[in-house]
Amino acid sequence: MVFKILQDFNVLVNILKKNIMFDLINDKIIHMLTLKQIDYALAVAKNLHFKKAADECFISPSTLSNAISELEAHLQVKIFERNNKKVIVTNLGQKILDKAKQIKLDVHHIHELAKHDSQALNYNLSIGIIPTISPYFLPLILPKIEKKFSNINLRIEEDQSDSLTHKVREGDLDMAIIALPYDLNGLVSLKFWEEDFYLISNNKNKYHEKAEIKANQLDQSQLMLLDEGHCLKDHILDACNFLPSAKYSIKASTLNTLIQLVKGNMGTTLVPKMAINELINNKSELSISHLNEPGPHREIALIVRKNYAGMDSAMSLVKFFKNSLNKVN
Repeated sequence: MVFKILQDFNVLVNILKKNIMFDLINDKIIHMLTLKQIDYALAVAKNLHFKKAADECFISPSTLSNAISELEAHLQVKIFERNNKKVIVTNLGQKILDKAKQIKLDVHHIHELAKHDSQALNYNLSIGIIPTISPYFLPLILPKIEKKFSNINLRIEEDQSDSLTHKVREGDLDMAIIALPYDLNGLVSLKFWEEDFYLISNNKNKYHEKAEIKANQLDQSQLMLLDEGHCLKDHILDACNFLPSAKYSIKASTLNTLIQLVKGNMGTTLVPKMAINELINNKSELSISHLNEPGPHREIALIVRKNYAGMDSAMSLVKFFKNSLNKVN
């Protein structure tokens, strides 16, 4: 394995020497180029704003600006055009950044090869998860993971699907747990759970005691959904075959807020099966009706990069997640 890592590192050096700067880089410049500079440059390109990029990198704007100026001086290339109002990536700068992004992934892959040479799930692991899964999934899974894989060191990051898929693709996260369907753009999905949606209504509502309900029976003017940016909203609209442009009475950022509003008889909402037990601890006030539309209404999956070195570990986690969920549902 050590020989393999050295081989990959030599490949990386050759990439730097032969490709990255299109014959603008010589051996001297290669030694000056650091991964930290690459991270800084990619952060500026992502945000097109030095202050936001500096905040993302946890450094001061002046430190970031000096690092970028030093990088450009070493390469003798202008990567960014900047003034007080905006930042523009130059044409050659974009080509440089594309190669730099690949180098970052190659180096990340080298680290993965090293850490995955040991026993599966016996190392640091970063996992992203979306907010409509984490409150109901993590309390169940984390204690079991700690018990079964005592040497694993997890870093959990909660965010929306678009941000998590980007971070997995860029190597900022090892993997992420999201709901499907979702455009993965080249990432690999390992599905471990599927579920339907359930209508939650107040006992004073007309849907009281309905075990099943069709989408065309729902009063859309009373249906409360999560705000834009939450994939759960899109999945609900797809399951019900409702138009995204339809007007809904209230929009919220959490399912718990929606449930509290239902308790106040302000309307109804739809939630995934996974969330029911955690959200509805006092069923005397609420009624639960299965959405009787073709399913499953959403699938839960672990997503990774195609060439992820820890695929065996990802598969082990998926199997573990599946078994754990089946025991409680």
